[in-house]
Amino acid sequence: MPLSCHAFVAASLDGFIARPDGGLDWLEPFNAAEEDHGYDAFIARMDGIIMGRGTYETVLGFGHWPYRLPVIVLSQSLTVDDIPDSLADHVAITDMDPAELHAALAEEGWQSAYVDGGQVIQSFINAGLLTDITLTRVPLLLGQGRPLFGPVAGDVALTLLESRSFPSGIVSSRYAIARP
Repeated sequence: MPLSCHAFVAASLDGFIARPDGGLDWLEPFNAAEEDHGYDAFIARMDGIIMGRGTYETVLGFGHWPYRLPVIVLSQSLTVDDIPDSLADHVAITDMDPAELHAALAEEGWQSAYVDGGQVIQSFINAGLLTDITLTRVPLLLGQGRPLFGPVAGDVALTLLESRSFPSGIVSSRYAIARP
């Protein structure tokens, strides 16, 4: 079975995934609502996580490592020496491009990968490797920040697969991404 890649990401209503400084504090009131937005079922289907350096450094700042799955960090600047000893068995660093990494993980037997981080999601879309994206829209306008989507190689056709709303006002929609 070929490796499929999936994104699960929250964005403000105006399309930002983080404040300009990378802050995620704006998500805290919605996380405190203790609503299941589908993340647990999503992550249970994954073999591992692919993320960028910025996302990795943000997660390190949480003070606890939230993942049980193996994590691959795409980075041109980090090395294995940048991984804390406590995470050495859980985190790997690579400078492979998305296609190379996709092939390597498929050869290792991965069947489903969670792709996280704005730039990494964009790179997997541009490489034609992202299968679907679950976009959780948070009812908040940030006005500025780090956008989820930036330049893409061309139009990317999406098909709505499902959409759910929650009492907190969050709307989660899953889209299939057309292959080029």
